[in-house]
Amino acid sequence: MTTTPEFRHELLWGQLHALGVIAQLGSFTKAAQRLGLSKAAVSQRIAELERAMGQTLVARTTRSVRLTDAGRQLVEETEASFAHITRTLGATRDAAGQPRGLLRLTAPVALGRQHVAPLLGEFLRRYPEIRIELDLSDRVAALTQEGFDLAVRHTSAPPDTHVAVRLCASRSLLVASPAYLAAQGAPAHPEALSQHACLPYLRPGPALWLFEKGAQRLRVPVLGPLRAGNSEILRDAALDGLGLALLPDFSAAEALRDGRLVEVLPDWRPVGFFGDAIYAIHRWASTTPRPLRLLIDHLKQHLRSGFAPA
Repeated sequence: MTTTPEFRHELLWGQLHALGVIAQLGSFTKAAQRLGLSKAAVSQRIAELERAMGQTLVARTTRSVRLTDAGRQLVEETEASFAHITRTLGATRDAAGQPRGLLRLTAPVALGRQHVAPLLGEFLRRYPEIRIELDLSDRVAALTQEGFDLAVRHTSAPPDTHVAVRLCASRSLLVASPAYLAAQGAPAHPEALSQHACLPYLRPGPALWLFEKGAQRLRVPVLGPLRAGNSEILRDAALDGLGLALLPDFSAAEALRDGRLVEVLPDWRPVGFFGDAIYAIHRWASTTPRPLRLLIDHLKQHLRSGFAPA
């Protein structure tokens, strides 16, 4: 009588983990970066798992990667176990001493350059076993699909599907250079902005700025010589006297402090454009990894006072 060789489950943990990361990120390349392996090594792990399972688990085309029904079922039935193992290993490692590991962080370009990146040196010197990969982009990235551990964002409505830790308040400011105001005059009312050169943020459709004062709300169409999708570019254009710019306070604060920019229409509050708070956003888990918790606490401690210009 012939017998079937015993199935060697213990050999498949790395392969199963690779499949779960591919399911999360939707890319062999991103999965390889996350796992610290070559793309060929990840492909080999999946091939080994498919041979062991006797069926295709990942459907690959030149444009996309997706799991087959069998692959999705395998990931769904094992992801809770892997999450538990990761938490247990992390807790054991943390208890042993220095927190360590890789944190992938994303932030908007201006906020990241001016306020997040300058805080990382102190953090990394304090925790030398922690490594950080910082991605600066004004494109809102999906944490799970892009493989980020933490996103710093300015928003008024953080996603309720994630954990959002409020770091500080933020507000929008209408500003111009003293030279522009001396040449063109300062608008006394939002409706007067139609007679001024304005520097709107680059978004689909016509540029509209919304202001409120008490119960009054005004939506004002604006035009000008430049639209850009980055607040630092708009700030620099305002500094150059090209027009009035609507900026988040974290981009305008330094220039307001030293008088290179002046707030315009301070009695009217710009609304509905940039967020009213800065948040640290991460995926929900029953236990937050210690390195991630330490980074959030560090950012909160240093950003809690906000970006008041004075």
